[in-house]
Amino acid sequence: MTTTETKTQTLTPAEIPFTAPQLMVRYVTDTGKILPRKYTGFCAKHQRTVTKTIKRSRNLLLSK
Repeated sequence: MTTTETKTQTLTPAEIPFTAPQLMVRYVTDTGKILPRKYTGFCAKHQRTVTKTIKRSRNLLLSK
């Protein structure tokens, strides 16, 4: 592995911008319900962050 190779990391829930609904699609069902921790695999802190981000996005009519 050379030093010029870069690894792509996924964003943590705190880094997901609420203006990007295409990134939040994996945490929401087809009907628009937020998936619970059991399915997302997040700890409680990250789940609260995701929930706040999705609700903020909904208020701006950006996602379901």
